[in-house]
Amino acid sequence: MHIILHQPEIPANTGNIGRTCVATGTSLHLIEPLGFRLNEKEIKRAGMDYWEHLDVRRYINFREFLEKNPGVKIWMATTKAKKVYSDVEFGVNDYIMFGKESAGIPEEILVDYEETCIRIPMMNQIRSLNVSNSVAVVLYEALRQNGFGNMQMEGELHRLHWK
Repeated sequence: MHIILHQPEIPANTGNIGRTCVATGTSLHLIEPLGFRLNEKEIKRAGMDYWEHLDVRRYINFREFLEKNPGVKIWMATTKAKKVYSDVEFGVNDYIMFGKESAGIPEEILVDYEETCIRIPMMNQIRSLNVSNSVAVVLYEALRQNGFGNMQMEGELHRLHWK
């Protein structure tokens, strides 16, 4: 799977998303401009010591992303979508794009992706969820649909044993 962040603004969110990507074997694609530098301590704090294991790629703009990734299927996570994320079928190599914290994905991009725009249901009183939470919700549904790949499915206790 692949996560795309279009012009992310908050380093802690990107750090959290990076950690989620490492935990799931997901690539992270960052479309500039970024609202921070990737070497900021907020990124490292949120991503902890996992950031060095992240498959992260940067692009100057969405056009460059498309040129370097021709023909990929992109799901656009947006509050403006008509479809709910749990009602679509994700492929194992699909891309899921999220917009910047203050404005989401620009409508100039969304209009070309009406069929692959998806939303997370929420109450009317709230504008949107935190982007890091949104990535986790949608990504894990996509992974679930694809059998979680070769992710660890069972845990072990550290000091004791299961009865």
